[in-house]
Amino acid sequence: MAKETALVTGGGIGIGRATCLALAGAGYRVIVTDVLGEESAEVVGAIKLAGGEAEFLALDVTDTTNANNVIASVEKSHGAIDVIISNAGIAKKTPLASLTDEEWDETHEVDLKGMMRVIRAAVPAMREKKKGAIVCHASIAGTVYGWDEHVPYSAAKGGVAGLVRGLAAELAKDGIRVNGIAPGIVRSAQTLDEHHSLGQAGLDAFEPKIPLGRVGRPEDIADVAVFLVSDAARYVTGQIIVVDGGLTIGL
Repeated sequence: MAKETALVTGGGIGIGRATCLALAGAGYRVIVTDVLGEESAEVVGAIKLAGGEAEFLALDVTDTTNANNVIASVEKSHGAIDVIISNAGIAKKTPLASLTDEEWDETHEVDLKGMMRVIRAAVPAMREKKKGAIVCHASIAGTVYGWDEHVPYSAAKGGVAGLVRGLAAELAKDGIRVNGIAPGIVRSAQTLDEHHSLGQAGLDAFEPKIPLGRVGRPEDIADVAVFLVSDAARYVTGQIIVVDGGLTIGL
């Protein structure tokens, strides 16, 4: 039986990396895409070392031509993409008093419009195949609560929830399911950034507030993504799954 193809954006580090590895472990051919070439090559190497199939394609999700070309290249080699994990994103501290139009646009170009670009390019072939599964990474910031001095991020991630629901409604008749994951506090390069995010001290401060007793790991999100694109979730679409160790039930 031929392997199904899964494309992951922002696959070089963090949640994206963990998702690439988890998908490969589940038997998918993984297309690792990112602007980070060296890190992505390491992910591809790890997958191949474990006996899986993977390749890296450079992708800047803010570049429509780049996105179209990457999708066309994958389809030429492997046919319609079966799974898309839209993970690429940025979070920058931008207090409203100093927020510029350019800063607002940068976050939305990556975190929201970047998802649309990749999905828009891949959907026509998925529709012809009458099959596909898409997972977009949102965040508890924007879908459950706001994040101080990160208004563009919260707004973009709130927009991801709308994107998921709109796409799910439009694509259901074509056999394509679309869901989202809203991660909570997850230890990653992004959250460890002391200026733009929580840093180690911030993560440590959150840990006692999490009912399950620990900060999340990238693998915690990756395993949910694998479930959502699998046949085990065949009757699930248009949902935003909060994966936060119970953090938001106590807020």
